[in-house]
Amino acid sequence: PQTLVYYRENWYLDAWCHLRNDLRTFSLARIERAEILNVKAERVDPKRLKEHFSQGYGIFSGKARHTARLRFMPQVAREIALQQWHPDQIGEWDGDNYLLSIPYSDDRELVQDILRHTPYVIVESPAKLKKSIKTKLQRGLESYLDKGLGWL
Repeated sequence: PQTLVYYRENWYLDAWCHLRNDLRTFSLARIERAEILNVKAERVDPKRLKEHFSQGYGIFSGKARHTARLRFMPQVAREIALQQWHPDQIGEWDGDNYLLSIPYSDDRELVQDILRHTPYVIVESPAKLKKSIKTKLQRGLESYLDKGLGWL
């Protein structure tokens, strides 16, 4: 174990994963079994911890491999301009629209945050993120049109 983090109403443990031989974040709610060992935990250098856990987006860590470019419409642009989504974000105004660039390693939490601002946000890049958003929106619409899940 390295750090205990409370994030968005959940507890997480940043720790060394012996299976993956790397740092990982574990949801405490999903830990099914814990065992106390008679071995002292090795402390990971705080600089390495910060580097590992601060580059990704949200709770997902790891080196940021992508940058999302999001265009927010005037209806939410001023609100978004006041928010910090990521420590290394870059924001700029384009007329009444606000453009936000965010580094990320895993898009799962980012997709949720983007969808929360629909229909007032457009993913400009990367194409893979844009496709993920379109797929989620299409599946949601199919559910409401009774074309997808069949249980509505």
